[in-house]
Amino acid sequence: MISFVEHIDRQPASRVVLGMSGGVDSSVAARLLMDAGFDVVGVTCIFVDDENARQAAEDARVVAEKLGISHVLKDCTHRFACNVVDSFVEEYASGRTPSPCVVCNRSCKIPSLIEAADELGCGFVATGHYARIVRQDGRLAVARSAFAPKDQSYMLSMLSQEQLARLVLPLGTLTEGKARVRELAAQWGLPVASKSDSQDICFIHGSHLDFLADRGLAEHPGDIVTSDGRVVGRHKGLHRYTIGQRKGLDIGGAPEPYYVIDKRADANELVVAFASGASIVGARVRDVAWQAGTAKRISDACAEHGSYPCSVKLRYRQAAVACCIVSSVALDGSPSTVDVLLDEPQATTAPGQYAVFYDGDTVLAAGVIEEVRR
Repeated sequence: MISFVEHIDRQPASRVVLGMSGGVDSSVAARLLMDAGFDVVGVTCIFVDDENARQAAEDARVVAEKLGISHVLKDCTHRFACNVVDSFVEEYASGRTPSPCVVCNRSCKIPSLIEAADELGCGFVATGHYARIVRQDGRLAVARSAFAPKDQSYMLSMLSQEQLARLVLPLGTLTEGKARVRELAAQWGLPVASKSDSQDICFIHGSHLDFLADRGLAEHPGDIVTSDGRVVGRHKGLHRYTIGQRKGLDIGGAPEPYYVIDKRADANELVVAFASGASIVGARVRDVAWQAGTAKRISDACAEHGSYPCSVKLRYRQAAVACCIVSSVALDGSPSTVDVLLDEPQATTAPGQYAVFYDGDTVLAAGVIEEVRR
């Protein structure tokens, strides 16, 4: 099995802070770290103060006690509210579709764990994500999990070099994925071995529409229009719809189904098209974070050859597809925006989602989709 510590330079008795969510993944990660010789301190970050969070913290405490490791609670509610929840609501209000887990990992979860590690005298932090960290061309990067169906490299694609240098991912080298994790948990007598997986958005219990309404996102009905401006129906509020959505549009009399392809927040218009007009051929990606790739290397390749071939994931649950980065645009002196062309047209994606670029299994870079090209 590939070692999950190959990318770090550690002392034999290195101390590590492990983010313990109370689930089976982080619980097994704790034991794997112990078996690798780490002195583990379990830290449960409290992002939302509710019953579910309190139960998760108690589950983590019980697992830590079973393993004989220290367990600490860290209040991260303010940081989470400011960096994740507020951003989530603002993005929907602006007509975009956010990816809160990517935002959380870069601006809340990993920074909180590093902060805890510094306070507790630990050199490293760890999580239960299914991904690996590798060195490539002198840089650190997230790479796909050895168990492809559970890969979570997308979720860690915006991490900086400084964050990656502190991070250890024990589950990324397991070739049998979640089945093996549950098997190990049962074998080690961990009380969460059969605990169900958590939901995708941890701070929403129930409808995200109710959540947004509770935070002041009011209903503003408006026109549903085609890309050439023809009105074909009425929407109930832009935040109720997702790019690519086909059902629930209540548009009658059309020869074939319409798909949502855009939200024009300024005009309060929902834009739709038939399937033939719903695919995309490229995108502009902003706020790019560089991992295995660098802005200079990509820019030089585009200048010399016209493009930089790689692959890209346009949504977490979509497969990576072949593409070429064709330009790197300088904003405020920093090349933080890139244009990408897809080798073949793909189903549309939503501004606000993340585009994650790969060289094989390794993350080159990632950024927020600003706009798509049709």
